[in-house]
Amino acid sequence: MKQFEDNCADMIYLDPPFFTQDKQTLASRKNNKEYSFEDTWENIEEYLKYMKERLSECRRVLKNTGSIFVHCDRNASHYLKILMDQIFGIHNFQSEIVWSYKRWSNGKKGLLNNHQVILFYSKTSEFKFNQIYVDYSETTNVDQILQDRVRNEQGKAIYKLDEKGNSVIGKSKKGVPLSDVWEIPYLNPKAKERVGYPTQKPIILLEQMIKLVTDEGDLVIDPFMGSGTTIVAAKMLNRKYIGIDKSEEAVKLANSRLVELIKTESFLLKKGKASYRNLTDKQMQILQAFNAVPVQRNSGIDGFLKEYIDGKPISVKIQKEEETLEEAVNKMIKSSSTKKCAFMILVRTHVDYIDVFDFSRLPENMQIIDSYEVHFDMLMDSLKHMDKSVREVI
Repeated sequence: MKQFEDNCADMIYLDPPFFTQDKQTLASRKNNKEYSFEDTWENIEEYLKYMKERLSECRRVLKNTGSIFVHCDRNASHYLKILMDQIFGIHNFQSEIVWSYKRWSNGKKGLLNNHQVILFYSKTSEFKFNQIYVDYSETTNVDQILQDRVRNEQGKAIYKLDEKGNSVIGKSKKGVPLSDVWEIPYLNPKAKERVGYPTQKPIILLEQMIKLVTDEGDLVIDPFMGSGTTIVAAKMLNRKYIGIDKSEEAVKLANSRLVELIKTESFLLKKGKASYRNLTDKQMQILQAFNAVPVQRNSGIDGFLKEYIDGKPISVKIQKEEETLEEAVNKMIKSSSTKKCAFMILVRTHVDYIDVFDFSRLPENMQIIDSYEVHFDMLMDSLKHMDKSVREVI
């Protein structure tokens, strides 16, 4: 970076070593190539000296309107924050972005680490910033947001009314300004975008940063390029880009990704969390009564009990309205066999008197429990067919 001119970059993103004190290694999807880099240091002082030299160059290279994003995690984020305050100034700290994602537990003692941190600094107060808006949450009363508000004499916000006492509609709403917590899925191991480079980040994460602080034609630099995700995202967004890495293999990999641009669409971001849910509120209430963990998008299993039997799970299924009891039983047996369930609990939600089920065919490890509605319907049916004199006695 010492070869670069002063004030030439509009944005710098770096995903440097995290001070993990480990060697980061990962194989490509076809297992024909292994990528690795060292992240071991004698002490934290050596690491910070290394980072200070590079971050100082980043500041020199940035334009006065430019911004820098430093990716880190719990190992050294607090140290890097202090170092960034010293180099860029406390007043130029803009945000601590929390990248939140879901990953499987590794069984390690302690809280599961499901986030990383991105420190966002500008070079000056004149930094470029493009506001990004996201959709309102399901709990937001959008109809109330549309109404304009004013402060009364006590300083309390109240709805603004016109001369006739009608609510005044405010300006059009674009949504909610992007917050500093970004829920962006981690790259799936089978994602087409994944190339097998350790610490590879998803393109959509970099795109969001690039969109925030740059325009088309601006220059984006990544001094720790790795697999080249930053420059791939920059090219897709019509930005100029420079990627740097001391690994020749990383440079070859990045160049190959620039030739064939591949980006994995996130179904979660595109369709929203609700698209993953197929259980109704009623089904969720039944599962909650069982203290079961809900299972979405499985036609044969709706949940698992938190307690196991002999180290094997216990599955729960709630009969759907369109299912006969036989269909529900068959689906549950098929799904539970693949999960090697020790026991199966099926909740019957309605009775099909036309399609009579042969209970003698039930597996020994399956139990059918009637819902409250079934109990009530069967009680009412028995009362209707009961002799009137007997009902009067009852």
